[in-house]
Amino acid sequence: MKTIAVIAPLRHPIREPHAGGLEAMVWDRVRVLRARGHRVLLCAVEGSQFQEDGPAEFRLPAVVWPDERDATDSTFPPGHLEVALPALERALDFIQRHADTIDLVDNHSLHPQPLARAGELGVPMVTTLHTPPLPRLVPAARSFTDHGRLLAVSAHTAAEWREHGVEALVMPNAVDAGRWGLGPGGRDLVWFGRIVPEKGVHLAVQAARLTDRRLRIAGRVGDVPYFQEHIRPFLGDGVDYLGPLGQPALAELVGGSACALVTPLWQEPFGLVVAEALATGTPVAAFDTGGIGEVAGSASAVRLVPMGDADALAVAAEQLASTHGVFGRQRTRAAALARFSLEHRAAELETVFDQAGAGAWV
Repeated sequence: MKTIAVIAPLRHPIREPHAGGLEAMVWDRVRVLRARGHRVLLCAVEGSQFQEDGPAEFRLPAVVWPDERDATDSTFPPGHLEVALPALERALDFIQRHADTIDLVDNHSLHPQPLARAGELGVPMVTTLHTPPLPRLVPAARSFTDHGRLLAVSAHTAAEWREHGVEALVMPNAVDAGRWGLGPGGRDLVWFGRIVPEKGVHLAVQAARLTDRRLRIAGRVGDVPYFQEHIRPFLGDGVDYLGPLGQPALAELVGGSACALVTPLWQEPFGLVVAEALATGTPVAAFDTGGIGEVAGSASAVRLVPMGDADALAVAAEQLASTHGVFGRQRTRAAALARFSLEHRAAELETVFDQAGAGAWV
């Protein structure tokens, strides 16, 4: 068994209710590795779970907005990085000082510091690419390949990075079968995720209003002005906002829905909400962009439509909601778990970790 230092992003705590798919993925990663007997030290924003027995250097400063109405997921409050980046440096210093007791660094940071310092830490590092090629990350990722292994959450994301001279092994995100159980379905539509412009929830609202079904929205508001202008005016008129939900309540909501709407307006790196919905048996109507098609695969429970086409999304959702019965839900869940089981992915990850520890990068 290994001692693994997991580095989370700088923005949100790793706890429920999850701030987004990335935070949910890191939370699952820590939990499943611990369940499989590894000692896991989580470096994350203070207030995260799993930090009780970790070093103080692994608790990064929280993001505090002077006025929550200004909060977005694409910027930081003034002065925050001036505090957060030195804190991240202190965490990396801790790893370097304790290189004889840490077997591996599992890096999910969206900042280049861990990549840039990988060669001096004395500990092998595995870094997952969760985003398109960000300009600040590309140079560090290019130089990192001599010191560790890069993973990408989809073939689409790996291809984007390859265009910038960065090679990565594809390892998709996964879903915990025990936490995303088979649901009974229902009549309503559901949208869940981060409420930010690039996730396109306003188009899910438009699509739902073209059907005779209610839309229930769950998730954290990551862009307050966007929510106030594009979502709030429609609430109460066939559209309900339930706020950010803990995972059990979220799984119950999704599993009790007729169809999930997935509406990214960017090149989605993966699309965890698609896999989560399918794991509950709920079909998915989605915009075909980025890695969404990969997650959908050949599943008959997914209909893909052109990005931004709310009319086509409404038609697809109504078709799926009207035809996907009990047996269809069971088949949908079984097919999803065959591809996205968290336990299966954990075993694959351990193989990558073993290769990293042996310096086997190919």
